[in-house]
Amino acid sequence: MKKLLAGIDFADDSCSVARQLIGVTVLVDGVGGRIVETEAYDRLDPASHTYAGMTPRNAAMFGPPAHAYVYRSYGIHWCLNFVCREAGHGAGVLIRAIEPLAGLDRMRERRGVEELRRLCSGPGKVCQALGVTQMHNRLALDAPPFMLLAREDDVTVQAGPRIGISKAMETPWRFVLAGSPYLSKPMRAPAA
Repeated sequence: MKKLLAGIDFADDSCSVARQLIGVTVLVDGVGGRIVETEAYDRLDPASHTYAGMTPRNAAMFGPPAHAYVYRSYGIHWCLNFVCREAGHGAGVLIRAIEPLAGLDRMRERRGVEELRRLCSGPGKVCQALGVTQMHNRLALDAPPFMLLAREDDVTVQAGPRIGISKAMETPWRFVLAGSPYLSKPMRAPAA
């Protein structure tokens, strides 16, 4: 069953959703910006939280699609994922970076930094700037406090290896807006 939001079918596979999210605007209580970096994860992927099956921590990632899966990374930073595929599958897209566009004063206050490029250039920074916490886990993306707006222009998307993981590191499931200065890290060149 299709779950359309911002022109994207969240019942689709995580790679397709991750690529299509580039250029989409995400807002949380009116604070946010354009998604410029994502990573796809699937239950058949050894780097995925769902690879070993459902647990209380990762249950939200098993669906339904178009909901938030929020977890704490290394006990420090919250990370926001958008659940995709059918309920029970266990797939999602990590929102790694956004271009800040709305609520900049709130973002700067929450993050304690002024430089626009540093506000949301990493998954923990995104959550801190947007005020995303465990309270957002399992919330629907098509209802407040979330709002997703379809991209207004065509975008050029680059794919490459994911970062910050220790398994399936070369799987090219990281997607970025080509030329964006707001990425968490530059896209590395493919291995020769």
